[in-house]
Amino acid sequence: MAVIGELLKRAIDVYGFIVSDPDPVAAQREVLLQLIKKAKLTAFGKKYNFSQILTSDDPVHAFQQAVPVHDYDRMNADWWHYLLEGHQNVTWPGGQQYFALSSGTTSTSKAIPVTDDMLEAIRKAGIQQVMSLKNFDLPSDFFEKQIMMLGSSVSLIEKDDHQEGEISGISAANIPGWFSGYYKPGVEIASIQDWDERVHRIAQEAPSWDIGSLSGIPSWIEMMLKEVIAYNRLNTIHDIWPNLQVYTTGGVAFEPYRKSLETLLARPLTYIDTYLTSEGYLATQKRPDTSSMALMVDNGIFFEFVPFVEANMDEAGRVREDATILSLAEAEENTDYVLLISTVSGAWRYMIGDTVMITDKKRAEIQITGRTKHFLNIVGEQLSVHQMNDAMQLMQQQFDIEIQEFVVSAVRKEGEYINKWYIGSNRTVDNQTFAESLDRELRQANKNYNVARTKALKGVEAEVIPVEQFYRWSEEFKKLGGQAKIPRVMKEADLLEFGEYIKSLS
Repeated sequence: MAVIGELLKRAIDVYGFIVSDPDPVAAQREVLLQLIKKAKLTAFGKKYNFSQILTSDDPVHAFQQAVPVHDYDRMNADWWHYLLEGHQNVTWPGGQQYFALSSGTTSTSKAIPVTDDMLEAIRKAGIQQVMSLKNFDLPSDFFEKQIMMLGSSVSLIEKDDHQEGEISGISAANIPGWFSGYYKPGVEIASIQDWDERVHRIAQEAPSWDIGSLSGIPSWIEMMLKEVIAYNRLNTIHDIWPNLQVYTTGGVAFEPYRKSLETLLARPLTYIDTYLTSEGYLATQKRPDTSSMALMVDNGIFFEFVPFVEANMDEAGRVREDATILSLAEAEENTDYVLLISTVSGAWRYMIGDTVMITDKKRAEIQITGRTKHFLNIVGEQLSVHQMNDAMQLMQQQFDIEIQEFVVSAVRKEGEYINKWYIGSNRTVDNQTFAESLDRELRQANKNYNVARTKALKGVEAEVIPVEQFYRWSEEFKKLGGQAKIPRVMKEADLLEFGEYIKSLS
């Protein structure tokens, strides 16, 4: 047994016994007070009377009454554009060295401020994740192994007074010195901008590394592993990294990728889910007997919950001014909520676009259920991404295929609406049979969808295509690698353009 690994494991175990998880509700109240106190003299704090909120008997309610809900467009138009122009003390004290460029599933490019306080919060969240490993019964020698963090390039874009890049690249560029010996592929390779070149270099260097864990979005991790296996003529990735035991996933739901990923392994890994966004490190899975993640309730982020019902949302998928908005103390389990966050980067009551469900309130554990704009409800389907993912897992079983990506939209055909699906798989099947089975499963699982199928939704079509075509589209029109994600729901015009691109590949 490795001495260093044993010492690290013991230290983690001792830390876990000494430091217990805080009471979520009390911790959230304290976080909000800290945020308001620190930002009270900023332009934002002065406009919304943060000093007065601090004197209130109920600061949470006073904060909710005083400060409006923001999405990115509103936050940027009213406040953050000043930061990009070099102003300071706008929504958070001082300025910032970094802006995180969003490369998620929306088409609008976003620049999210990343303050020094946020970088420190992300580091603390990483420590919480590491400390929670004591719950996963890992051997001591695991703690000596290297960590493959497959994110975006750490070669950031230099601007006049700041740098820009994806949050994973910014985080990797700021890893502490003591961690550099564990971090792979290392700064040199991680600085390569071209995705294919970066992955090729990883494949070349792979035999000299002893990787114990992986971290990154499932689709890009899978592509990297395939390249390493092919280049080094392996059967599985464990042939070259025999000590690989943990995969820390995030960004999208992992289950749709599990089957295809495990074909690349000699044995299953310990899977740990995380919730790192451009706006902050929001949650991490802390125990093995659940797939839920614990919110970082004591680490610079205040969470609010908007019941995801029609009365609270406008036509553009934004939270209405008069919406019902709850604190963690008021929210309930097993309900879909739109998540709002206020952070040490100067985001205030900010809608990040995700919907979540609280699965264990005492532990502040959640699951991501979808995106507010990736909720298919053109003709009353009311399909969430969570329900779509469940249906895809059933399709994998029924047709004995691997489904790594999919996208859907309601499109008009001969004057009537149908749902049109593109399914990225490892092999093709009969499209009509697939569409009928998918339609049948969705009708059984969702009563609103079933009603829509008897009224305005006249049909369902599906095209099962090679998953590589999704990635080629992403490379050409979005970005390949890093934090880039394939959308699950598109507008009609965008899906039709996607379909034309797929046709051009055949």
